[in-house]
Amino acid sequence: MGEATRLTDTVRDLLESGRRERLNQILEDAHAADIAAALRELPLPDQVTLFRLLGRESAGAVLAELGDQAVHELAGALDEGEISSILDRMRPDDAAQVLEELPAEQAEKVLDLMREEKSEEVQGLLEYGEKTAGRLMTPDMLAVLEYVTVAQAVEQVRKSPVAETAPVLYVVDDRDHLVGSLPWRRLITADPTAPVGLLRQEEPVSVTPETDQEEVRPARRQVQPGGHPGGPQRPSPAGGDHGRRHHRRHPGGGHRGHPALGGAAGDETVLDPARVVFPKRLVWLLINLATAILAASVIGLFENSIRELALLAVFMPIVASMGGIGTTQTATVVVRGLALGDMSAAHLWRVLRKETTLAVTIGLANGLVMAAIAYLWKGQALLAGIIALAMTLNMIVAAVVGVVIPLLLKSFRVDPAIASSVIITTFTDVFGFFSFLGLATLRIRFLL
Repeated sequence: MGEATRLTDTVRDLLESGRRERLNQILEDAHAADIAAALRELPLPDQVTLFRLLGRESAGAVLAELGDQAVHELAGALDEGEISSILDRMRPDDAAQVLEELPAEQAEKVLDLMREEKSEEVQGLLEYGEKTAGRLMTPDMLAVLEYVTVAQAVEQVRKSPVAETAPVLYVVDDRDHLVGSLPWRRLITADPTAPVGLLRQEEPVSVTPETDQEEVRPARRQVQPGGHPGGPQRPSPAGGDHGRRHHRRHPGGGHRGHPALGGAAGDETVLDPARVVFPKRLVWLLINLATAILAASVIGLFENSIRELALLAVFMPIVASMGGIGTTQTATVVVRGLALGDMSAAHLWRVLRKETTLAVTIGLANGLVMAAIAYLWKGQALLAGIIALAMTLNMIVAAVVGVVIPLLLKSFRVDPAIASSVIITTFTDVFGFFSFLGLATLRIRFLL
């Protein structure tokens, strides 16, 4: 007699005798596949009773093992709250498979009751065709940039919440394109200072999310059990295989794509539903609108000066723009350092000294070039000097805020990759306008 058959008989006897405590003990030690087999042999009322004795994680594993018809019948006897709390603890691909078997109206209610992050992941999977590899993907994967060292990669893995379940470490280039993979054993035994790009296994087998599931099976046989990813036409770490399925994945650990310095949500993808993306983008755009009004109010302080010397309106955007570019460059380096574990509060003064030194030299170089252009263009030596000074001062401010703001955001547990851009460019816009127009106003009688 097989294990599943013995468990079925035992469960049936314990349910009939009402020995729930003993049944709980047996269920704790049983495999999910065996519990699922026992469930299928029971009448629906007993299925519901048995299922409700399971813990949430065990219930999720059992649901994943049940056949389509069994899931449909069992879910019909449970309320949406019970189903949503179970799906919250399941892998997104398994949750999507369960939801696929529910009536559309019930599935929609369950999605609304699930945690927002998990609900969005599952909805993303459900947007792929029913028989495509994309429907079977999961976000639990780890990826690192090819230029990070082994020591940095190990640190990223250590901090990642999916390190225990990810079967392999994927390697990506600067454009997030998949370039290889790295088995854990090789990562652990390698020289800590070596770049992971030199250790990666090249040309990983990959499939696109739109690939038919029947075509995926032969591809799986070409790779070792560690798994292989699926992604767009140029492979990127958008999916993988734990040995049973292909999964949709986003890089884990310390790398999650590149800093979202444009203010878009860091976890947004091109396939996210518009209704999900709308509130995220709207918040940042409204914040950006408020900062733009602040910058405009600074210009308003010098309205009389601009009226007297309209030439100021020609050059003031240049000063602000150069500061904005400078601070974005600095913030990008700092955010990347934070993501890789190279940057912390302990490094603040060292990085600040380096960036301010660069700001002074780059500011002077650009300022002198712009001063020469302004003089040749308008023949105003004093105005050229004011532009050079204002540009240099704004570059210094750009360096300071580009270093400090990401660190402050990190300390308040706000993702600096998402929130930095709006804040730092506000500083450079405001100070750029104020320094240039302020200096020009102080010497306005010599400029007329």
